[in-house]
Amino acid sequence: MDLPRALEQIRDIHAALDRTAVYRGYRAAPVAASGAIGVIAAAVQPPALAATDPIGFATYWIVIALITVALGSSEIVYNYLVRDDDRARRGTREALGQFLPGLVAGVLITAAIVLSERGLVRLLPAFWAICFALGTFGSVPYLPRGSAGVGAYFLAAGAYLLWVGRDLNAISGWHVGAIFGAGLFMAAGVLYAFERQLPRGSNDSEEED
Repeated sequence: MDLPRALEQIRDIHAALDRTAVYRGYRAAPVAASGAIGVIAAAVQPPALAATDPIGFATYWIVIALITVALGSSEIVYNYLVRDDDRARRGTREALGQFLPGLVAGVLITAAIVLSERGLVRLLPAFWAICFALGTFGSVPYLPRGSAGVGAYFLAAGAYLLWVGRDLNAISGWHVGAIFGAGLFMAAGVLYAFERQLPRGSNDSEEED
């Protein structure tokens, strides 16, 4: 028996399993809480903020986004720094790395519009939804079954908001809060269904073997 070749094949098998495993770091509860924050933020946003202060509108929702990201990633960061072994940490880097390009694109588009073309702030909710869709689609190999539907929802929502955004006065907090709230609730439902299928006592921070 060729031992080095056998070991190499085992490493290849483990690498293939790592690529196709479902990442368990995303949890239903924080994702649902993030969706609820978005809906509440839309409800309490002063209407005049959108109508007369587009930069204030963008700033408001950027702050809300940072809050929801902090909430949604707190457990992931804790597990990565404290609980996870090297394999689990590698899975976290790979899973989050698939979402990163869409996130970076959203940041760059936001900065470009806010700094140079403020009249297009009304289109930011559409761009944000599309970038979120791209990140979700990129992460599908690491997400539970049904996640592609979440990506399709955000893509369709982004297309709708682009259509609505033809109106120069079409800017509303509900274009962010309601759209993302509904999408995150949908994502939480997908994650919850997956979590119910996991055996009791399984390590949530690890990938599915």
